[in-house]
Amino acid sequence: MHEYSIVGALIAQCEQHALENRAYSIARVVIKIGVMSGVEPELLKTAFETFKLDGICKNAELEMQIQPLVIHCSDCDTRTQLEERNLICPECKSFNTRLTEGEEMLLMQLELETE
Repeated sequence: MHEYSIVGALIAQCEQHALENRAYSIARVVIKIGVMSGVEPELLKTAFETFKLDGICKNAELEMQIQPLVIHCSDCDTRTQLEERNLICPECKSFNTRLTEGEEMLLMQLELETE
């Protein structure tokens, strides 16, 4: 399950930000997960709850924002958010599209507790 290694890297990134900002605890971690990122949100949440127990994230709440697919059509210059996993432009039916959002996993926000 690659979610374990992802959570390990996420917690390390959170710890680094906390250290840089002299925080003693992290209250909330907000991440954005694209629907085509290859990450299973529920497995990620379970892994986070397991791995956070010993460190600075032990009291942290994980908030996940699920990012739908967004494409840009080069033929009709339309940017569209898609409900389905389909890269065909809904406006002009072109295949000449580029995925602009929906594959990422990003740390969006940390709520740090400082003195």
